[in-house]
Order: sequence, then C-alpha cells, then structure tokens
Amino acid sequence: MKNDFEPVVDHRFNLRADWGAVDCQVLAVEPNKSLSYTWAAFGVETVVTWTLTPTNKGTQLRMEQSGFRSDRPQNYQGAKYGWNQFFKNLEQVLERL
Repeated sequence: MKNDFEPVVDHRFNLRADWGAVDCQVLAVEPNKSLSYTWAAFGVETVVTWTLTPTNKGTQLRMEQSGFRSDRPQNYQGAKYGWNQFFKNLEQVLERL
C-alpha cells in the first residue's frame, strides 16, 4: 500500500489502496522485534502489532489486529479477508527470494 510511514513513535501516517485509505499512528517500535500502530478505517479504530521471533529455521512473523467492536462484525470480516490476501501475496514474494 502507498504510505508515508516512518518507524517513529507517535508518527501519523496513511496507508492508501484502491479500496480507500487507513489513518494510522505509530504506538511502539522495537527494531528487529516489533511494531505496533493504530489502524482507523470505516469508523473503527484497531491496533495492529507485528512481532518477529527468531526460530531454528529463520524468523517467525506474527501479526495481530485487536480492538474490533462486537457490534460491527463486517469490519472484522473485511479485515480477515484483506489480511488473508496480503499474506498470500507475501508468501509468493518470499518464495521467490
């Protein structure tokens, strides 16, 4: 996604795609370990956290998006679909490396 991201706590940035834009703010940065930021779109604000953990075979990447409201299940379903597509694309890129 097009963006103006900087790995600096409190930095506000946007992620832009064909389907719209997401307003974000960096919450925490631990270089080579984790990144956490808000994700505000379609009237819902969640938190996305990426974590890298060394393993015997390389590195495990974990992504968690939390804070979905129970009265807006369509937001969760939309995010679930979108992240599944993102990770499929990421796997294809990594296979080529």
